[in-house]
Amino acid sequence: MTTTHFGFKSVDEAEKARHVRGVFDSVAPKYDLMNDLMSMGLHRAWKAYTVMVANLQEGDRALDIAGGTGDLALAISKKVGHSGQVVHTDINEAMLRTGRNRLLDEGVALPTLVCDAEKLPFADNYFDVVSVAFGLRNMTHKDFALAEMNRVLKPGGKLLVLEFSKVAAPLEKVYDWYSFKVLPRLGKLVAGDDSSYRYLAESIRMHPGQDELKAMMHKGGFGHVDYHNLTGGVVALHVGIKC
Repeated sequence: MTTTHFGFKSVDEAEKARHVRGVFDSVAPKYDLMNDLMSMGLHRAWKAYTVMVANLQEGDRALDIAGGTGDLALAISKKVGHSGQVVHTDINEAMLRTGRNRLLDEGVALPTLVCDAEKLPFADNYFDVVSVAFGLRNMTHKDFALAEMNRVLKPGGKLLVLEFSKVAAPLEKVYDWYSFKVLPRLGKLVAGDDSSYRYLAESIRMHPGQDELKAMMHKGGFGHVDYHNLTGGVVALHVGIKC
């Protein structure tokens, strides 16, 4: 049996996706509210910065992976306009359904597809931009997913990975206290679910740090990779350009 990490636990590699799906099935109804509470609203600024760095143009084709409740896909759609295309995807149907309904409430209808980032059902060299916000750390084979993102991008296309990362050393103690003491209690109080939010904190600690992820993106086929630390490294935006 080949194992991988699910938070701090080791699980059968073939079972990780099912465990992750269970977490996001549980958190989907309160996901947006919890994001606001957990980040004190900063997730909105992080995503706005991501869209700015993407430098999307009218008519661009964009793929939002692990798009969940659709806030990033919505922001991207405003940049590419009616002549562009944004495909909103997630492996979790409950999250995607919540996102689709949110988009429709905003008067925006986007192609919405349940799919696995490790096996993207799109043609080679199709998209100008691929984005994944707070989703890469939950993928079983991050290297496979990054290679797939590279495959579907046009040459010169841009991948944006917004993800929790390695926080600056002076913030480590308070960040650990918040992650493992406050966050699960907040999840219990607001969403009636402490274990899923404990997993989220653990999954952040198991995710590659800034330089390790940069190296993985180079290995996945991206010629130029850079990253921007946000909020003291709590979050990092990695930007990769396909050769």
